[in-house]
Amino acid sequence: MTEAETRNQHADKQQNGGAMAETTDDVFDDTYKEKEGKPPRMLVWRNIILMSLLHIGALYGLLLLPSASPFTLAWTAVCYFISALGVTAGAHRLWSHRSYKASVPLRVFLALANSMAFQNDIYEWARDHRVHHKYSETDADPHNAKRGFFFAHVGWLLVRKHPDVIEKGKKLELSDLKADQVVMFQRRYYKLSVVTLCFLLPTLVPWYFWGESLTVGYFVPGVLRYAVVLNATWLVNSAAHIWGNRPYDKTINPRENPMVAFSAIGEGFHNYHHTFPFDYATSEFGCKLNLTTAFIDLMCFTGLAKDCRRVSKEMIVARVQRTGDGSYKSG
Repeated sequence: MTEAETRNQHADKQQNGGAMAETTDDVFDDTYKEKEGKPPRMLVWRNIILMSLLHIGALYGLLLLPSASPFTLAWTAVCYFISALGVTAGAHRLWSHRSYKASVPLRVFLALANSMAFQNDIYEWARDHRVHHKYSETDADPHNAKRGFFFAHVGWLLVRKHPDVIEKGKKLELSDLKADQVVMFQRRYYKLSVVTLCFLLPTLVPWYFWGESLTVGYFVPGVLRYAVVLNATWLVNSAAHIWGNRPYDKTINPRENPMVAFSAIGEGFHNYHHTFPFDYATSEFGCKLNLTTAFIDLMCFTGLAKDCRRVSKEMIVARVQRTGDGSYKSG
C-alpha cells in the first residue's frame, strides 16, 4: 500500500462524516517500515502433520459421499453454513471490524458457530485480522500474499510467525474484545467447545437421529466439512489477494473475486473490503453472492442486530474515480 492510498483512506473518513472513527486498528499504517534481512523460516511440524492428516481425512470423506444419506448431506450443508457464519458474520464483520452491533443471543450463537469452524478463538482471529489490515502485504501481515499463493493460503500456518506480526499484534488496542464476555468465555473454553461443536456434534446428530454410521458422520459433516470451510476462508487470503479486478483501489493487492465470494458466503469482494473495511456488507451489491449480508439483514429484521455501518454511494463513486482500475460496474 502506498502513501497515496493512506491519504485516500483519510479522505474517505472525512467524506463519510467520521463513520470510521470507531475503528482504527484495521486502517493501514503507512509509517511501518520492513526491517532489512529476513529471519530464518522455522517450520511448525505439529501443524504440518495435523494439516496433512486433516486433508487426508477430507479426501477419505469425499470417497464416502456416495454412501452418505440425503439427510447427512443436508446436515453437512447446514454445518458448513453455520461454521462459515461463525467466521464471516462473527469473527470477521462483528468482532474484527465492529461493522454492526449484535445482541447477546446473536453473539452467543456466532461464538458457538465460530467454535464449529475451528479457526482459532475469536480474540486471536480478530487480533490477527486487524494486524492483516493494518500492515497488509508487509512482513507484519500474518498471511502476506506477496510471499506467494501457498504461503497466503496455508503456508503461514506451517511456519513460525514473522517477529513483526507478533510485535504489532501486541501493540493493538483490543479493549473491545477483552470487554466482551462472550468472546472471553469462548476463549477460556475454546478447546472443549471445538471438540464438541466441530467434531462431536456433526458426527453424533446423523448417527442418533437417522442412523447414519459413525464413520460417515465423522468424515463427511465432520472432517470434510471442516476442511472445506478452512480452504474457503484461506482463499480470501490467497486467491482474493492475487486474482481479480480492482475497481475501487488499484494501488492495493486485494481483488474482487466472485468464486471466492461464493465459496466464502460473501467474503470475496475483497478490493471493496480493504478499501472500506468498516462496511458491514463487505460489498456494495447487498446480498448478491453474499449470504452473510443476507443473514445480518435478517438478524436486523428480527431485532437481534442493529447499527449496520455502510458506505454512501457518493463516497464509492468518488473513490472509484480517484483510485479505481477502470473496471467498475455499478449494480
